[in-house]
Amino acid sequence: MIHCYKLNGYNIVLDIFSGSVHSVDDVAYDAIEMYENHPWNDVKNFLLEKYGDRDDINDAELKELHDDIEQLRSEGKLYTEDIYANRAFDLKNRSTVIKALCLHVAHTCNLNCEYCFASQGKYHGDRALMSLDVGKRALDFLVENSGTRTNLEVDFFGGEPLMNWDVVKDIVRYGRELEKTHNKKFRFTLTTNGVLIDDDVIDFANKEMHNVVLSLDGRPEIHDNLRKTVNGKGSYDIIVPKFKRFIEKRGDRGYYMRGTFTHNNPDFTKDLFHMADLGFTELSMEPVVCKPDDPYALTEDDLPIIYEQYEILAKEMLKREKEGRGFTFYHYMIDLTGGPCIYKRISGCGSGTEYMAVTPWGDLYPCHQFVGDEQYLLGNIWDGVTNHDAQNEFKLCNAYAREECQSCWAKLYCSGGCAANSYHATGKVTGVYEYGCRLFKKRMECAIMLAACGRRAAAPNSGGHAPAGNSVGH
Repeated sequence: MIHCYKLNGYNIVLDIFSGSVHSVDDVAYDAIEMYENHPWNDVKNFLLEKYGDRDDINDAELKELHDDIEQLRSEGKLYTEDIYANRAFDLKNRSTVIKALCLHVAHTCNLNCEYCFASQGKYHGDRALMSLDVGKRALDFLVENSGTRTNLEVDFFGGEPLMNWDVVKDIVRYGRELEKTHNKKFRFTLTTNGVLIDDDVIDFANKEMHNVVLSLDGRPEIHDNLRKTVNGKGSYDIIVPKFKRFIEKRGDRGYYMRGTFTHNNPDFTKDLFHMADLGFTELSMEPVVCKPDDPYALTEDDLPIIYEQYEILAKEMLKREKEGRGFTFYHYMIDLTGGPCIYKRISGCGSGTEYMAVTPWGDLYPCHQFVGDEQYLLGNIWDGVTNHDAQNEFKLCNAYAREECQSCWAKLYCSGGCAANSYHATGKVTGVYEYGCRLFKKRMECAIMLAACGRRAAAPNSGGHAPAGNSVGH
């Protein structure tokens, strides 16, 4: 199974099940598209008719092209078979060793963002702060259920976690003590809207947090439209100076500026470029997920605009990289030479199995987007997982669990998609959030093009007809 597309002057051929990517000229592109389902004589005659006015298109050249395609097929880099489908449902018997927790240290927030899936941090319940005792027990639970894994991940989330900052710091200190006695290493992450950032937050986070996620939607008028304080005022002028100071002191440690785009700004590249021009180089911009009748919900009319924006973004990234002022876009990060193992490519994020969210009072949910939905209350940090029926649903969340995914070229990149988005769109964790799928596939085409052209020294479509020498597996 292959996927062929043209983007930014490149002809890209992706072999789905080997992960090989080929950047080729027009003749090879047409040949590869036809080759699997047509006799070679038909392919050759088509190429001679289409390109017959070119001096370099003749029987000898096409014979060489044929041999090159056959060699790639024999090497398992073109037209490879799906060897994973029959293994996918063995995942229901997979280990439920836990490697990551999302600690909801604050079910409250000092902003009143209109699109907040967490109902302004309350998760449709009461406001609450996690106690240190619950936080400690959460780390104990993670250690007890992590098996032989050494590296464990803990995200501090909300609401706004800085509203419970002293407890966050004490939980981190407790984790460092556990490391000494249990042969574990914690990687802590903090997600914040930035309002309460001060020197103490900057110094502690830059010492202890493996990654920091900072929420900014871009241009002042876009950000302030939906990310308001509780008094109804925009938060841009409050947080941007603090973010700048934070990142200036962070050095080479990881961070992301994370934004959300909506129907108000389908031209979201302007917001990304604004953030890049502010000096932020690690960027993410997510499409809003909300009820279809919300005024800021993305629409069908927005789709062609968004598709174009992803292409504009890819081209601008190439341009800025050449100019020495490049930046990273989270959704375009792809490793064509390695990447996650096939197990992860099939099963995805591990929500409900390897990854869980912990509420301020110690309840366990599959991830932060399920918190408050009693159907998916898995258990708690004292008794462990007791709702095994719900957990078994998540064990079956994989790239082969959804009928709609069977013929999709991108399934080993999205792993079947986000279970939470599927659930909220269809009522099933194994459903398909179709709008999100279309956006994901466009992003992947841009990401693969960027990775492929970054490995080529020549210009697009230059040289001979055979696939370029950047064919690589997973």
